Amino acid sequence: MNTDLELWQAISKMPEHLKTEFLNYAEYLMEKKANTTHSDQNLEKKRRSGILKGTFVLPLPKDFDEPLEDFQDYME
Repeated sequence: MNTDLELWQAISKMPEHLKTEFLNYAEYLMEKKANTTHSDQNLEKKRRSGILKGTFVLPLPKDFDEPLEDFQDYME
């Protein structure tokens, strides 16, 4: 049996007040799903290429791998 048929059979057996409550809950779920999907689309931002261009200067200085003078006390 498919889900639509099972839902129809279950709903047809319910008293009227449960049908109303079921309808309210179904509308709530659909609204919640619509809001969640809409907010997820707003959160997705595409990355831009080249935003760090010019941040790093190459080539590195020749003494790049040499120990820093400030740390001489720690290295002894």
